[in-house]
Amino acid sequence: MEIFIVGVIIILLFNYLGTFNFNKFVDDNKVLFSKLKEDDYDFLLVSRYGEKVDVNQMYQKRVKTAIITFLLGLILAITSVQSLNFAIKLVLVFVASYLMFKSDYNKVKNFYKVHLHDINLKLPYYLKSLEILIQHYTVPVAITRSLETAPEMFKPGLRDLIASIDAGDSTIEPYMAFARRYPVRDSMRMMRLLYRLSLGSQERKQEQLIVFSRTISNLQNKSRETKYKERLEKMEKKTMTMLTSTGAGVMVILVLAIFQMFVSA
Repeated sequence: MEIFIVGVIIILLFNYLGTFNFNKFVDDNKVLFSKLKEDDYDFLLVSRYGEKVDVNQMYQKRVKTAIITFLLGLILAITSVQSLNFAIKLVLVFVASYLMFKSDYNKVKNFYKVHLHDINLKLPYYLKSLEILIQHYTVPVAITRSLETAPEMFKPGLRDLIASIDAGDSTIEPYMAFARRYPVRDSMRMMRLLYRLSLGSQERKQEQLIVFSRTISNLQNKSRETKYKERLEKMEKKTMTMLTSTGAGVMVILVLAIFQMFVSA
């Protein structure tokens, strides 16, 4: 244990003196470390912390944590007097480092899964506001105008969609990219309808808009049903908790009353 503590002190001292600087080491090898980054990590960070988050800084922090874990684990494996084979210890060190590297990613991913439900509920209402704008503007202009009042979670995807359209991409791909970024109920179908609406002539616009509006109304109905169902389930859980607590309290009172009767007798 003494050798382990000395090793930790030496690592911290080297980092402080600049002999081995974690920040410089990670920055010099960022191309190599970037290959380990998950494809959806940037999106998950923005979803969790907003657009102002420094993605590179957050990722470098993950890498530094994994490196420090590996070095400390290696020192512990060398200085440990346990009977485990050194190769097994080394494998355990790699596993611990990998878990530390993945821990932040798993946190933001779990956060996104929890809030994916909220995204699912809010998308129909955003599309409804977009539908109102489309009645007066073209689809690209309506999307641009909707950006300011759109829910915060959709703004990064909308900005990328607008940028692709402004760059001259007239294919369905920008719309599908938005749908893949927010893989919730009917997002693919709604973006296909929106793309077809952007291609339609002025004569067919009203007809296509009716189909778009009808689909949105169905989604809003599903969203409201989900909300009502969740409220009902929440009330049922509260009722069951209250009944259970009341029943347990009554049982405790009965047991105490019976015990008192026996003591009095």
